Amino acid sequence: MFFNCCGPNYYPVMGIYLSSPKTEKFSEDGQNGRLRYGLSSMQGWRATMEDAHAAITDLDATTSFFGVYDGHGGKVVAKFCAKFLHQQVLKNEAYVAGDIGTSVQKSFFRMDEMMCGQRGWRELASLGDKINKFTGMIEGLIWSPRCGDSNEQLDDWAFEEGPHSNFSGPTSGCTACVGIIRHNQLIVANAGDSRCVISRKGQAYNLSRDHKPDLEAEKERILKAGGFIHAGRVNGSLNLARAIGDVEFKQNKFLPVEKQIVTANPDINIVELCDDDDFLVLACDGIWDCMSSQQLVDFIHEQLQVENKLSAVCERVLDRCLAPSTIGGEGCDNMTIIVVQFKKPIGSNASADEQSSQSEPAVAESKPVES
Repeated sequence: MFFNCCGPNYYPVMGIYLSSPKTEKFSEDGQNGRLRYGLSSMQGWRATMEDAHAAITDLDATTSFFGVYDGHGGKVVAKFCAKFLHQQVLKNEAYVAGDIGTSVQKSFFRMDEMMCGQRGWRELASLGDKINKFTGMIEGLIWSPRCGDSNEQLDDWAFEEGPHSNFSGPTSGCTACVGIIRHNQLIVANAGDSRCVISRKGQAYNLSRDHKPDLEAEKERILKAGGFIHAGRVNGSLNLARAIGDVEFKQNKFLPVEKQIVTANPDINIVELCDDDDFLVLACDGIWDCMSSQQLVDFIHEQLQVENKLSAVCERVLDRCLAPSTIGGEGCDNMTIIVVQFKKPIGSNASADEQSSQSEPAVAESKPVES
């Protein structure tokens, strides 16, 4: 079910499916000396496209960044994250110190902060529909800092004044599943039910956990924060326990950000890559609703026997998952997938003993939030 974000609460709306699916795909390939990637996204049966993604092979000289953002209630939060989240990872002082896990965690929270106030409203408006884009452009001309005042001290977002200075943030939201690769280390951060999976010797291993409200840890936080779960949904409306945006679930001023009814706090998982690793997959739940992690890994391996172009493999995944009709529900969502294939040998700085000792990668718990 789809939920509108125009009011203080989500409410069901009709007409969420098209009479025939939009099967046109946005596809892309890229590579550097360490890896190559392919991606594809498709609107499908949905009336609007609310997924977004980021694929940056060279975030810096040694680091690659990939992210999938699945919007709900609108597209703007997903597009906002695709535009800004990796920039904040790079800017964070923890990143400079080499602590990528802390950097990406703080960047998830930073998205919520940046989407408040006049500047946040203006940026979201510029990513929205044509009317909002025009309004945001006009307000940008009137209210945005001038010349020397805007010398990319853009973390002064909260100080931009204007008619939306009290904007508390968007009622729509998005999942965020991010994979960051540096040398032979993979850092995965996830909030929501998009998923990251690695193929190691053909075996699928989940590197993220789907944050559904009925998970015990999620349920406990939701109830303690004053929320409730009805029909598997937070407060009867949102079928996710963690997300960026969704400001109405983050209004308890007596609780820190990680303990709100819905939190942007990501699980962080750090994995040492080895030569047994084939590829990494990041995809939204439109894919995982149709294929298990192992089924998808098997399908990609099969396709790589006959197709070298990774974006073409991704397109075949989308076609495989697309439902013939909207009767069942599965296969009717927006779909986005990124496949990252590692060039061998992986992490030449790692010793042979280190690489041969690799075993099953584990899904990590959330990192504690530093105050």
